[in-house]
Amino acid sequence: MAILPIVQFPNPVLAMKCQPIAEVNDDIRRLAADMGETMYKAPGVGLAAPQVGEPIRMVVIDVSEDKNQLLTLINPVITERGEEKETGEEGCLSLPGIWEKVTRNTSITVQFMDLDGQKQEIHAEGLLAICIQHELDHLEGTVFIDHLSRLKYDRACAKLKKRRLQEKRDKAD
Repeated sequence: MAILPIVQFPNPVLAMKCQPIAEVNDDIRRLAADMGETMYKAPGVGLAAPQVGEPIRMVVIDVSEDKNQLLTLINPVITERGEEKETGEEGCLSLPGIWEKVTRNTSITVQFMDLDGQKQEIHAEGLLAICIQHELDHLEGTVFIDHLSRLKYDRACAKLKKRRLQEKRDKAD
């Protein structure tokens, strides 16, 4: 397994609509394992394939406390959304240091393929549901700040730019 570089916003791959995976093979399983290792090291609770430069429809997620329940969703589709919504702070490994409030459904049902190529369905609630929605947005070319008003979006971009400039200065010292 390998730690992969995480693509940073505004890299164009993050704005791409990702392609379905035709066949679950060893390359896909290896990528999923590498994505899981990368996500744990970052650390994060979810990572989508475009965040490691692969514009394909796959995400890895683990919201467990012990970080031992890696869930891989291949070609995931939300088939049902609950009525309730919740607004909470989200961040993203592709936009480090940026946290903003986003409104999401608190329960969803998702159909996907697993690493054996078998069709699966899960009903997710709470943090898992929110994380799945966040990661599936990536597969549509959407990052979480795209859900914000134009003012808040611009402010988040300015904050990210300022943070990156400061990191460059710190490295130069």
